[in-house]
Amino acid sequence: MSSITTDQGIVHYEVYGRGRPVILLHGWLGSWGLWQETMTYLGSYYRMYALDFWGFGESGKKRDTYSVQDFVLLVDQFMEQLGIARAPLVGHSMGGTVSLSVALQFPERVSKVVVIGSPIVGSSLALPLKLAGRRFIASLLFNRMWAFRAAMRVASPFICSDPRFPDMMDRDLTKLTVESFLLSIASLHRTDLRLELERLKIPVMGMYGDRDNIVSPRQWQPLQQGVPHARIVRWQKAQHFIMIDTPQDFMGNLKSFLDQEASSE
Repeated sequence: MSSITTDQGIVHYEVYGRGRPVILLHGWLGSWGLWQETMTYLGSYYRMYALDFWGFGESGKKRDTYSVQDFVLLVDQFMEQLGIARAPLVGHSMGGTVSLSVALQFPERVSKVVVIGSPIVGSSLALPLKLAGRRFIASLLFNRMWAFRAAMRVASPFICSDPRFPDMMDRDLTKLTVESFLLSIASLHRTDLRLELERLKIPVMGMYGDRDNIVSPRQWQPLQQGVPHARIVRWQKAQHFIMIDTPQDFMGNLKSFLDQEASSE
């Protein structure tokens, strides 16, 4: 387990492999653990970094805000401290929205972006996630965390088909605070990148599962409209966690996309 100290607290990360750096960013309620299989496979070809956003996993939780913009600045600080001048960013859900935002705000940092089930427009979030961004509901859930965790186990088959997923989600839920839970999803709900995407000239790939119940699976459309050169990959039977639902196909597509960058440099 590794960590760095930033001006806003401790950031935990894991690193595996050797070669060109690739940075992996998790989604809402998640942690770096989402990427373990991806890191194991791609670590044979790249140096894989997976970090926990502030307020999630093992990273610091003593902050006043947990917005998408906070996480954008975190990635910039992370790369600065680890001496990573430029790298591909691979983000799941909220992590993909952060990845695109980093590329827009710090274009010198990002050589390529991959988004997986990520909202381009925050209004594409499922209704329960929108409601979770309201303080009353977030506080209610946390005051009855045992019930929320039980409900998530029941809902798990509608989110991810892998039988290991309920335990993964339950573990990550124990690491949250009401503020990180509430403020991050509320910020994501307010996000709209459509007017900015045309500034992206780097390679972009969007991966979406047609059975996604967390983010509208049609979010590939505003991504492609804003970035006409974006490569779009869709899975008819995958849900929100494509890297877990169909790991071999996912990792094959991701490696192919990363390899193209390496060979063109």
